[in-house]
Amino acid sequence: MKKNINYLTPSILSLIIFFSNFLGTEIFNLNAHNFSIWFVLSVFAFACGWLINKTLGYVHGGKIVFAVVIGTIFISLIMISLMKNYFGTDKLLSENLVLYTLRNVIVGAMGFFGMAVSEVILLGEKLNSELERNRNQENIIKNANKEAELIVKEAEIKASEIVLDANKEAIQVFKDKAIVEQQLSDLVATEKELLNKYIKTVTKPE
Repeated sequence: MKKNINYLTPSILSLIIFFSNFLGTEIFNLNAHNFSIWFVLSVFAFACGWLINKTLGYVHGGKIVFAVVIGTIFISLIMISLMKNYFGTDKLLSENLVLYTLRNVIVGAMGFFGMAVSEVILLGEKLNSELERNRNQENIIKNANKEAELIVKEAEIKASEIVLDANKEAIQVFKDKAIVEQQLSDLVATEKELLNKYIKTVTKPE
């Protein structure tokens, strides 16, 4: 159902191009009435091109619009050739066929113009989105770098504290060792002195 809705817009564009054949032939006349009619037709064709680009995409939609313009021109030329009296082309058929073809091309070109403007806006939005995403990524990278620097600094501080504590403990161990060695030395000296006194006492003649 959605696909049918998407292809409804090219059908409307083909009708706009086709029914432009029934308007006044003085397309280049600067009459206000003629200008307003062709302006409204151009606006509708522009809007159709805009919607086609939104629903079918620029490449696929462009192919469809091109096919619509060519098909409508072909049908219009057949109709004008068969209804020469109605369109007033019985005298200068070839020249009028060229003029009607140009009319259809101009209206179809407005559809292409609507597609182009829509695509430019979409690309601009995508570009802004990409730029915003890049800015967010740059901010994330900057924040990550700052956090990494903080972590490194904290690690350096902790490492310095660990080294300092280890040095303090080593110094304290050496001090304790020196104290123990001194105590042992004093103890040995005391024991020697006591042993000498005992030997002297034992060996003293009665």
